[in-house]
Parts: sequence; C-alpha cells; structure tokens
Amino acid sequence: RDTIRNEPDDFAMETGQWPYTAADMGRLDPTDDNNFYDTPRFVTHIDDRAIEALTGYYKDEFTSMLEKKGDGAKLDILDLCSSWISHFPTDMEDNYGTTVGVGMNEEELSGNKQLYMHYVQDMNKNPKLSQFADNSFDIITNVVSVDYLVKPKEIFEEIHRILRPGGVALMSFSNRCFASKAVAMWLQADDIGRLSIVGSYFHYAAEWSQIDALDIKLPPVDTPERPSMKDIMADPSKAFAWASTAGAVAKMNSGDPMFVVKGVK
Repeated sequence: RDTIRNEPDDFAMETGQWPYTAADMGRLDPTDDNNFYDTPRFVTHIDDRAIEALTGYYKDEFTSMLEKKGDGAKLDILDLCSSWISHFPTDMEDNYGTTVGVGMNEEELSGNKQLYMHYVQDMNKNPKLSQFADNSFDIITNVVSVDYLVKPKEIFEEIHRILRPGGVALMSFSNRCFASKAVAMWLQADDIGRLSIVGSYFHYAAEWSQIDALDIKLPPVDTPERPSMKDIMADPSKAFAWASTAGAVAKMNSGDPMFVVKGVK
C-alpha cells in the first residue's frame, strides 16, 4: 500500500486554527439531512473489490492493535456515520469488545450484525459525542462519509478525545458520493486533494502523533493469456471464454479506488 506521512509543516496553519470558510462547507442541498436519510438504503456504496480492500486493511490494523494491547485483549470500536454494514473482518469477531455505531437511520443500524449497540445522531447538527467518556475506544472508523461532514473540526476533536492513547482513527473514502450532500470543497478536489482535506481535518482539530494518507486499492489482477489462433480454430469456445474472462478482469481492475487517512493519537 502506498503511504504518505503528513507532517505539521505540510499544513498552512497550526493545530487549533481553522482555514476553511462557510463556502467551503456549503452544499448543493443544505436541507435537513434527516429527510435525505429517512429512507433506509440497504446497499453498498463501493464495489466488491473496494470492500475487500477495506476489510483487508481493517484486518491488518485490528491485528496490529491487538498485538500492542497484549494477550487476551479485546478491541473497542466505534463506527461513525455507520449503516447496516461496517466491513469489519468477520473472522476476528471473537477479538471485539464493545462495537458501537453512530448513524442516521435506525433501521439500517438495527440491521448491522457487527454492532453491539448504536445511537441515531445527526452529527451535522450535533457533532458532540458526549455519550462516550474520554479514552473509550481503540479504533474509530468512518466509511465513505467524511465528505458529508459540515462540522469536521468539532467531530475530529471528539474523535481525538474518545480515542485511547495509541488508538487509531481510520477515515476511508472512494470517488463516489451523493454530490448534493458533499461539501463544496470536496466536489472541487481530486483524489490527492481529498486526502489532503481529510489530513487537514486531523491536523487542525488536535495533536496527533501520526497522520498517514494511504492508497489501499488492491493490486491489479492479471489478464489471462489469449488463446492462439490455432487453439481458437480447434475450439472456438476458447475465444468466447477468454473474452468473457478478460472483460471481467478489466472491470475489476477499473473499479472503485479506495483511500484511508489514518490518525494515531
């Protein structure tokens, strides 16, 4: 995975300051988010390969955290802007302690089998996570939702507060979004710009020991070797089989990108 370490000098201002304007945080649809998210959406917002990449990345991070905590440890995890699926590794569930979701839709959250408990909360109205004490979680995740936050400084301050020392916040995103609900500067940025935006949210909100930007997209799948003309003449079905497989591989390789910005408290 390609990783870029963000240093304090990479940002224009110091931690605690805020460079963004109301226009930067403006949205095409500024109406109440409760109306937009009222109807449950039991769909995935990234493709299968991106989900596979994210779950694999989570497995690496979760394993690393367990090793740091020691034998018999459990992971307490908060999934922010959660839904009916959290993409946590299913083969690690014995290692989970308390898994909590905060999201917009009760029906979606109730359907998430990886959550021990959940809260319905519009974080664009109330960015405070006062239901959680300081130093409550080992890991905080957020999947393809950071682009919708209109009060990111307050939210990232809270993320820092409720993470344990050495805990990690993993903000993942792709290049898809509901354009009407994403903040203006997100729509105007490319992938590198979006990595910078999320990195800056971490930097300006709190003092982190480490802020990393990662490209976690899976490596490309090799295209199968094309059968020779002799093989095709002997068995024309080989040409159709190759074309079908090559087309599927091309689709996989051109799928959704997947990025993570990781903050370590």
